[in-house]
Amino acid sequence: MKPRKFLKYGALALSAAVALGAGAARAQTPPKKFKVYLSMSYSGNGYQTETSNLIKALAATPPYDKLVDLKTVISGTDVQAQAAAYQSMVSAGADAIITFPISSTGLNRAIHEACEKHVLVYTYSATVTEPCARTVSYITAGFAPNTAQWLVNKLNGKGKVFIDRGVAGNSVDKMNYDGAMSVFGKYPGIKVVAEYYGMWNSQTTQQETAKALAAHPDVDAIFGENGEDGIVSAMLASGMKKLVPVTGENTNGFRLALANPALRKRGLDGISSGDPINVAGYAFKLMMEELLGKRKVTVHNIEYPLPWVPADKVKVCTGDTFVNGCNAFPSGKVPDSFNTEVFDPVLTPELSLNSALHGTPTPGATIQPLPAGIVKEAPNVPGVNCQHCKAPADLFKLTKVVATVKP
Repeated sequence: MKPRKFLKYGALALSAAVALGAGAARAQTPPKKFKVYLSMSYSGNGYQTETSNLIKALAATPPYDKLVDLKTVISGTDVQAQAAAYQSMVSAGADAIITFPISSTGLNRAIHEACEKHVLVYTYSATVTEPCARTVSYITAGFAPNTAQWLVNKLNGKGKVFIDRGVAGNSVDKMNYDGAMSVFGKYPGIKVVAEYYGMWNSQTTQQETAKALAAHPDVDAIFGENGEDGIVSAMLASGMKKLVPVTGENTNGFRLALANPALRKRGLDGISSGDPINVAGYAFKLMMEELLGKRKVTVHNIEYPLPWVPADKVKVCTGDTFVNGCNAFPSGKVPDSFNTEVFDPVLTPELSLNSALHGTPTPGATIQPLPAGIVKEAPNVPGVNCQHCKAPADLFKLTKVVATVKP
């Protein structure tokens, strides 16, 4: 990829903004803002709303508020529509694009063309195989194999299982499904009796789970993705006397259900893990540091650490932040579909609960630099985050649990 012509300018712009913030005595010409686009594809769930809110909040936090002109474009689930949106952004003079890509391969040409025009491209959560982009994601950190193995352990290697999937064709859903099946496929006693697409949406997940429960009321466990609070709602609405173990991601309603003594007594157990919404904030800050010439990022695939909260470790907070080990908000503080993994004191100390809920900057906060050695390279996955590559043999290795049942 050609050198980016805006790095020198970016450093000067940041210096100017700092000088303004310090109250320089003489009048100065405000620095020209970088034109940054947030390109969203699928947007029909709390996760996408919250990730976009985090990016908006950071862009409005000093000194980025003086340096960034952020525009948001929602393309929907059509690959060609998002590719065309990228092309329009480049034509409009974009300096950088941060995006949740709907396809890992179908957007490569448009992304490559953007890079050729010296536009910096970062993806968050979902990935692309075009090597000039930077992908920041949790999907190689072990969510699916670890949660699937936890379910197998709970079932002692035998039982009927549902798989609640996300959005078809997306790299996140592919990695989650492949990772889960890498475990379930080892155990002949595990029968996957239903697969459905909950679209990472609590309401759709509830509807699709209800259909699966009507056909298979004797299910023994459910593997869920985002929107998993809808799985619990479907079980409760079905009138099930004995609830079953559920693994899912980080919605507040799910964590509250896991901590509910009455539901635990009825059989509910589970793991809250999966995609932390703060991956978007981390990606945005990395992008800005590279855009401003403050950091040289040479890694194509960047891994975000995996949250891991078993049912017995759920602790409800009393305030608006995660302190003293708490990791869920009281009922009514946020919607049940709210994704709880907002806070990271190292990566994004600038963010607050209001940042996630409303896209507003935290009063008094200023952008803090990321630690020098923070970037961790993610392993290659052909067709997911790289083109001509080979996946490591231990891609789906267990890191959070131990297999207590032999295949």
